[in-house]
Amino acid sequence: MRREIFETVKLSIPIIIAQLGVILMGVTDNLMVGRFLGAVPLGASGLATSLSFLMTSIGFGGLGVVASLISQAKGQNNHAEIGRLFRAGLQVSVLMSIVLGLAGIVIGLSLDSFGQTTEVTRLAKPFMYYLSASTLPLLVFVAARQLTDGLSYTRVAMFVTVSALCFNALVNWVLINGIWIFPKMGLNGAAIGTLLSRIFMATSLLLYIFKSNQFRRSLATARYNSNALVIRILKLTIPVGFQFFFEVAAFSLAVVMIGWLGELQLAAHQIAINLASTTYMMATGIASAGAIRVGRAYGEQDFHKVRSAGSAAFLLVAVFMGVWCITFLTANDFLVSLYLKDNPEVKQIAATLMIYAGFFQLSDGIQATGLGTLRGLTDVNVPTVITLIAYWVISLPLSYLLAFTFHMDVEGIWIALSAGLTFSAVFLTIRFYRILHKRRKAAPTSAV
Repeated sequence: MRREIFETVKLSIPIIIAQLGVILMGVTDNLMVGRFLGAVPLGASGLATSLSFLMTSIGFGGLGVVASLISQAKGQNNHAEIGRLFRAGLQVSVLMSIVLGLAGIVIGLSLDSFGQTTEVTRLAKPFMYYLSASTLPLLVFVAARQLTDGLSYTRVAMFVTVSALCFNALVNWVLINGIWIFPKMGLNGAAIGTLLSRIFMATSLLLYIFKSNQFRRSLATARYNSNALVIRILKLTIPVGFQFFFEVAAFSLAVVMIGWLGELQLAAHQIAINLASTTYMMATGIASAGAIRVGRAYGEQDFHKVRSAGSAAFLLVAVFMGVWCITFLTANDFLVSLYLKDNPEVKQIAATLMIYAGFFQLSDGIQATGLGTLRGLTDVNVPTVITLIAYWVISLPLSYLLAFTFHMDVEGIWIALSAGLTFSAVFLTIRFYRILHKRRKAAPTSAV
């Protein structure tokens, strides 16, 4: 168990940094938009970002299963299968990008019907279109990353993402404010910065993979894919993608409901959810490491190692998110002040929401790890049902009930979201240990 904790930490740190880099691009956008343009553009960018991520989450989350499959193939020492999975994953990412990018554009065209204020809608529309255009490079990067992460070369994506984060901050500053020969583009400058940064990420990672000797053996032994493998990956990625979709959709629709409450609540929510999303993406780094370790052990049919890898991931995420829980509860005012120079009313609302964000840190991290460890076992259907119930049967109806029927305002929505996260955390954890027990009993004696 101690060795599994060490190996999971070693594997997860670069993934956490890479995940943090991805979400920090959104944080950078929001920090600069809030500082340079004010609360209303901040709310508009938050709305567009939430709705765009709602679409891309299906691909972003679903493609993660490819790393588990590659890890299993590595456990079986099947290099040809690793290469085929990588190429099929890229094909799936392109197919998903076309569908999800078009869906994002349709949502952008329909923003008038979302009940937001006129100014928020006007600003959010073009932002949404730019983000939809960036779906292709984002998902190609995510698909390529499954090869490096699945083979435990997690530092590769980390370096690419950190470089892209610096590039994004520079381009944002230049395009928002109009530096040197570049025009002042305001909010749209932040969106273009995100698009260019995602192109940078995809291009850099693909160049590294095809030029590096580390992956040459796997790529050389599998130059062509069968349609059957693409279909197999789609059958796994779509349920896993919808696990993420159900959660992200609940949070995105919560943004819409909060927009009905007012611009101040929307801006405050964006600050709090931005910070909570940062810790969540870091927790998914531990979850991804857990999925890779579980997948490798499952490929070797070593069920004792599977249990140790899963338990190590759960323990690590509980400690990690516990630290962030305490941070959010004790430093809420300071964290909020990073986003806005003035507007005390928004600051007060956001500081209160940070307390709720602190309390659901543990549930959020554990449910992410539950999904990751089950993904390592290629168990995707039942977890999808659990997430559907958690967010669409519990969180969303309860959000409307508490916010509008019981007049608890934005705080009621956050309580409801916490309830869904807790339900998901409990039942996904139970599911992992139950299915592990069943598969261990069903395995040949030599595998146990």
